[in-house]
Amino acid sequence: MQILAGSLDGEAHGSDGHGSDGHGFEGDGPDSGPDQCEIRVIDAERVAEARRRLPRAADIEEVASMFKLMSDPNRLRILYALRSAGELCVCDVAAAVGVSETGVSQSMRLLRSAGVVRRRREGRVVHYSLDDDHVEALVDMGLDHLQHSAGEQWGVSRG
Repeated sequence: MQILAGSLDGEAHGSDGHGSDGHGFEGDGPDSGPDQCEIRVIDAERVAEARRRLPRAADIEEVASMFKLMSDPNRLRILYALRSAGELCVCDVAAAVGVSETGVSQSMRLLRSAGVVRRRREGRVVHYSLDDDHVEALVDMGLDHLQHSAGEQWGVSRG
């Protein structure tokens, strides 16, 4: 690896990222210290590869908007209910998650416009379901991550 630039604070640092005297910083350890590198670029090839693989800015914005939409606790409860039940009408979703039908309808409109859920009309009843396997996987991964990071101590049950 090659260091391409000096530290962010302008001090001279050796190739190990520590002070020029070769000593570490107080409290050095794998998880101590600032959250930023003290060197500009260490591995130019990896940086170039990461930059090449970054999605387009517009795609990043769209994904961020979808995650923002899914970050609302009520909408996330709706998604989990649809994940568990498969397909539900608005009144059944409202009963399942404890949100008013108006609130569920507003959430469904947002989720549908983002391509997260789809609807199917049967007479006067509109049924909603997750749009595809990718959305289902996102919902599953959120719960899997919670269970992995916190153990099963949260009491989260999977249906």
